[in-house]
Amino acid sequence: MGLLGGIIGGAAGIAGSIFGGISASKAMKKVKNSLNEQKSANRDWFDQRYNEDATQRADAQAILTKTEETIKARNRAAAGAAAMMGGTEESVAATKAANSQAQAEAAAQIAVNADRRKDAIEQQYQQRDAQLQNALDNVEVNKAQAVSQAIGGVASAAGNITGAF
Repeated sequence: MGLLGGIIGGAAGIAGSIFGGISASKAMKKVKNSLNEQKSANRDWFDQRYNEDATQRADAQAILTKTEETIKARNRAAAGAAAMMGGTEESVAATKAANSQAQAEAAAQIAVNADRRKDAIEQQYQQRDAQLQNALDNVEVNKAQAVSQAIGGVASAAGNITGAF
């Protein structure tokens, strides 16, 4: 029974090592697929957020609305002054210049905010992408270790069968 027990035990060890290797490989494939999906979703998020129209964001719209309100208030004040004191072309020109300056400052502020936002989005994307790539690299290392362990288990079990003879 010693010879038969050694053969059966060795065969069971081989089967167990192969099954363990296959199971580990399947699990790692699922993890790898999940990580690749996350990388794709991260890229989609980046593409969408990075390429958004900065002028359509709420913060930009607030700046534009405030600027518009300021211009309207200046126009009302200039019209009131002109009605009361008699307006001159110089006062109209000064109001127009102030309005142009306000619009330029609003556009500049929107551009500055958009650049800061893009920098933050890019940094966040790169950080997440690096994390996902490290996880994918770890999956490959673990996969190689699992294959190595399965091969070692098969060789050990085969040795047990040979030792039984």
